Amino acid sequence: MKIDQSYINKYNKQGPRYTSYPPANLFRNDYNENDFINSISVSNHELPEGISIYVHIPFCPQICHFCGCTTETGFSNNFIERYVNAVIKEIDMQKQFIDSKRKLIQIHWGGGTPNAIPYKFISKITKKIQDTFTFSSDYEMAIECSPAYLRLKHIEILKDLGFNRISLGIQDFDDNVLKTINRKTSKLPIEDIINKIKKEGFRGTNIDLVYGLPLQTVKGFDKTIKRAISLDVDRIVTFSYAHVPSIIKRQKVLDDVGFPSTIDKAKMFKNAYEEIVGSGYNAIGMDHFSKPEDDFSLALINRKLHRNFQGYCTLENTGQVYGFGASSISQLYSAYSQNEKNAAKYIKLIEKNIFPTIRGYILNKNEKIIRSVINEIMCNFYVDLDVIARNHNTNLNNVLDVLSFRKENFKDFVDDNIMKIDDYKITVFDMGRIVIRNIAMRFDPLMKKNIRSYSKTI
Repeated sequence: MKIDQSYINKYNKQGPRYTSYPPANLFRNDYNENDFINSISVSNHELPEGISIYVHIPFCPQICHFCGCTTETGFSNNFIERYVNAVIKEIDMQKQFIDSKRKLIQIHWGGGTPNAIPYKFISKITKKIQDTFTFSSDYEMAIECSPAYLRLKHIEILKDLGFNRISLGIQDFDDNVLKTINRKTSKLPIEDIINKIKKEGFRGTNIDLVYGLPLQTVKGFDKTIKRAISLDVDRIVTFSYAHVPSIIKRQKVLDDVGFPSTIDKAKMFKNAYEEIVGSGYNAIGMDHFSKPEDDFSLALINRKLHRNFQGYCTLENTGQVYGFGASSISQLYSAYSQNEKNAAKYIKLIEKNIFPTIRGYILNKNEKIIRSVINEIMCNFYVDLDVIARNHNTNLNNVLDVLSFRKENFKDFVDDNIMKIDDYKITVFDMGRIVIRNIAMRFDPLMKKNIRSYSKTI
């Protein structure tokens, strides 16, 4: 994988991350709670049949400067309890519109820092979910944890509650980098935490790293990657830091520190990719790596990878996503819906029996086709437009028209040996991973319009 300055200059453009299509910044403010109720009812008759749940815990004892998530600090236990009770009530509000015959196959807790709140509250929400939904026999229940607030006894509690995957937000092993981004370091050796997770019999463990942060160097991130590999976890994730201080105000403080050059950031990705794959992991999508026996690797072989706001997943082990908590997004087959972001406002709406919907989007048939194509190219690095046509009960010509597809639109990628097009089968090579967002943008008619700015693709 060769990356030089000319490559960076050519492809480092602004573009969506495509965790949804259309992207979340195009959600409409006129989408209201009645639209959401109708969307839930419609979702009962659409695929996938399975139910996925996202629980958002927006609280952090200390907020990292780089973070783009919806978080709050300075909270009391009384306020957290009100919030937890609101989440439980929101589950009751939604469940009356969800077909009780459908099975729950995935739960994901994100934040914020879910493991920084008292565990009695995690237990309370978890038991409500368990009492409300019928779990699939092979369900996955995952929680994002900061190692700064994780103790060995907490891992035992999570296992007893039914959690079977833990995602550790490490970001970097360099204490100076963590201090600069205002992130607390782990009080326990990461190795001890990982060993405890394995000992307790969790189905999976992944660690999250971020490249492109202030004070990071190519050599320093190489050390972080080597240590990550030595932990022998099931998945390693290497997120590209997105610096958008015009949107995320807290990031402005990092401008005074500075960042690695774009070419150094690209080298961090390249070196990480080669080192992790060389250690026996399979590359998954644009930033994940998994062991050969992991569900992601098996799904990759069968081109059954999927992606949502929570990250990569498999088609077999995910469903339509129903979000609970402030800022959470429900990601249904035909619609997206986002909750009120402010925790206090969210609580007040729920206490008044009002769905906290602040915006959303209802997809039309063409947008569903585009979404399928972009999902395939972002997840599986391959798409067969004939298959897309069959899956959407239409013909190839219609798909080509919807995409405004022309082979010449991809000439630069083909000439640079980033991808190939055989008839209407598109394959992206390893070199294309770092610019996969650029490739996805060529399938997106919205990119012809001057819409809101995004982070750089590299």
